[in-house]
Amino acid sequence: MSERESMPYDVVIVGAGPAGLAAAIRLKQLAAEKNAEISVCVLEKGSEVGAHILSGAVVDPKALDELLPDWKTTGCPMAETPVTDNQHWILGKKSKRALPHFLLPSFMNNHGTYTGSLGSLCRWLAEQAEALGVEIFPGFAAAEILYNEDGSVKGVATGDMGVARDGTHKGDYQPGLELHAKYTFFAEGVRGHLSKQLIRQFDLAKESQPQVYGIGIKELWDIAPEHHVPGRVIHTQGWPLDNNANGGAFLYHQANGQVALGLVTWLSYKNPHLSPFHEMQRWKTHPSIAAILAGGKRVSYGARAISDGGLQSIPQLVFPGGALIGCSAGFLNVPRIKGSHTAMKSGMMAAEAAFDAVQAGRTSDALAAYPAAFAASWVHKELSIVRNALPLIEKYGMIVGAAFGTATMWLESWGIKMPFTMGHHANHDELWRADLVPKIDYPKPDGVLTFDRLSSVFLSNTNHEEDQPIHLTLKDPNVPIAYNLPMYDEPAQRYCPAGVYEVVGAETGDPKFVINAQNCVHCKTCDIKDPTQNINWVVPEGGGGPNYPNM
Repeated sequence: MSERESMPYDVVIVGAGPAGLAAAIRLKQLAAEKNAEISVCVLEKGSEVGAHILSGAVVDPKALDELLPDWKTTGCPMAETPVTDNQHWILGKKSKRALPHFLLPSFMNNHGTYTGSLGSLCRWLAEQAEALGVEIFPGFAAAEILYNEDGSVKGVATGDMGVARDGTHKGDYQPGLELHAKYTFFAEGVRGHLSKQLIRQFDLAKESQPQVYGIGIKELWDIAPEHHVPGRVIHTQGWPLDNNANGGAFLYHQANGQVALGLVTWLSYKNPHLSPFHEMQRWKTHPSIAAILAGGKRVSYGARAISDGGLQSIPQLVFPGGALIGCSAGFLNVPRIKGSHTAMKSGMMAAEAAFDAVQAGRTSDALAAYPAAFAASWVHKELSIVRNALPLIEKYGMIVGAAFGTATMWLESWGIKMPFTMGHHANHDELWRADLVPKIDYPKPDGVLTFDRLSSVFLSNTNHEEDQPIHLTLKDPNVPIAYNLPMYDEPAQRYCPAGVYEVVGAETGDPKFVINAQNCVHCKTCDIKDPTQNINWVVPEGGGGPNYPNM
């Protein structure tokens, strides 16, 4: 067996998203301020920085202002399109009612925010980080956590390259690389492969509620110039989802005549026949949405899970030798539909704790200063104000629950703290039996406004080396056909937005569960929603997956 080489760093960061890059930049800024040295490495499983980044996105610049105060004048792409118009629609199948913004607390207004590509923002942040001396390695997937003899985290190892599907080594085989660190930050995004292991290993979620999720299906369109209003931001609630399938949609007028649009379906939905992908396609047929897209062309597609649990679902943030930052912990502000600013700030707070520890000669202990800083931060305050909004909708439905949620946010924003914090139910426990709920008749795609999954995946530029171990693993290969099919009509066929899972041969009485792993866009929905938790998403060979140009 080939021996792995190792490289030592002060801090290793897994993931080049907003949180990981903000942490790396802050570490190097502190070193420059203190005339000190600190070595920082960032691993990114995508083929390049930004390749796996997908978000709406409307960005609150609060954390950017703190981290890089001159970002607006130094080429940051997010500065191109400030939000100029903010609309919120309640949709029926054909109807539209505008929700007056005076009914919502002021922090729900998008004044002072910017809309654009989060992937492009991350590429720009990576440039700033590298200029400061951060080493960034795209195309290298962190596949294994390394531990010291005392059980503390020692670092990570990247996955081996050139392994065939049967586990044998191909001619181009290269063993993974070990990266050893005094502290390792896990910034893998939602439902991170290594982060979920750490949460179990160190029992980090013992005092928090289950994390809950949504699946966001997103497209980019070039639209007719007469329909484009740069900086216009539209959010919708209601149709096509109902009280058993909550969520919401967005349509953002961004730079270069494009709109970013999509539907987020909360993964608490009950009907196993529901397909989040097809609900998103159906949403585009609403007259008010179709009118904006008329004469336009779809140019990109992607999907990603988001963490919806809020403050009560954030696990313990630190453990011996490392920390969870960004969406690996779950800092999304659900009512605001924003998490980049909170993710970045979490990385900055962790960086400050780690820098002080390294300068003090410490290593591999728990960075207590990070959760202490979080508890005193504007991030904690922001998430505390909105902590009951989603659970109230889950409990009482979109109309009544949203009214209750809005009332609590008003009161909390006035300093009147609610004497309760509501809990969550794990998403995989939410499905009803398939025979107890109606099937959903989704219309065939027209190829103009609505599309199928395979043509959509093509636009995501998804690619995996065919001859490699399947990264969508089953704990028990019998469960999909023996249990999930008769009980839930095997919902993986529908909740996956990339057509990865199929049941073939059912019509002949010999059903088989097929996994088309090469289609996977790394959204993690299967790992979250599978009712038996039988699917375990692990990292494929580095560089595989989608290659989003500007999502």
